[in-house]
Amino acid sequence: MLSRKFSDYLETLTCEDTGMLLYYDGNGVKRISIETLKSDLRATEAALDKILTAISFPGAGAHNGIYRGKNLGTSVTAEQWAAINAGTFDDLYIGDYWVINGVNWRIAAFDYYLNTGDTNCTTHHVVIVPDTCLGENKQMNTSNVTTDGYTGSAMYKTNLADAKTIINNAFGSGHILNHRQYLTTTVANGRPSAGSWFDSTVELMNEQNVYGGKFFAPTSDGSTVPALYTIDKSQFPLFALEPSRITNRANYWLRDVVSAAGFALVFYNGFADYYVASNSFGVRPAFSIKS
Repeated sequence: MLSRKFSDYLETLTCEDTGMLLYYDGNGVKRISIETLKSDLRATEAALDKILTAISFPGAGAHNGIYRGKNLGTSVTAEQWAAINAGTFDDLYIGDYWVINGVNWRIAAFDYYLNTGDTNCTTHHVVIVPDTCLGENKQMNTSNVTTDGYTGSAMYKTNLADAKTIINNAFGSGHILNHRQYLTTTVANGRPSAGSWFDSTVELMNEQNVYGGKFFAPTSDGSTVPALYTIDKSQFPLFALEPSRITNRANYWLRDVVSAAGFALVFYNGFADYYVASNSFGVRPAFSIKS
């Protein structure tokens, strides 16, 4: 541990002919040798270099483990696009955000989908989750059914359109990653029974993205094993490092089928919850930006 901080010296330093420095620490005048001060400054410099080296190490691995929460401005800069393209993610960290068109677009993960998909995702990218829901509340379906899963829902077919427009206007459609995603296509007895690979740009999050595990999505009953295959199998670092970001005081849908009638959602009070599909709740999707 450093013996003193810079701020302890700065305002009160004076020098004696003896080579001693004088400073006031609130309890009177103290003396310290120039050599001791130099030693403290060297130790401080070494400690700062160590910290800066650790937090500036390039790549998704290091940057997925640091929450900063810095306002990055009102657009993605050329330097930031270059850092994303290179996969170094220089000066970008979890929780950082851009404020564009009145929305906080917050970094949730780096290279989350890299090396996934039936066609390999090889493009470096940054996963974004808006702080707020986008547009008006929407239904998952016009009636309380989940028969054709997420991809057969009104949400997937039409109700994500407004959110996609808002996202494209904020970042430009050419900067939205299109990758392969495995999604539910069929439900039997209230359980996902089949799925398929789809091109994906903007999707509702699933329970793993938000919570890190399943809460309401059905699991095996000992004889029937649901088709819960997914590449979204871990929690976004944003929610792992800062759990208060899970709840934005609005009810918003998740894409997991829970029963023959309902889908999962995050309730405004923080509950992991579910509701029947014809209710209108918030749309808070995830998507990824690329250079």
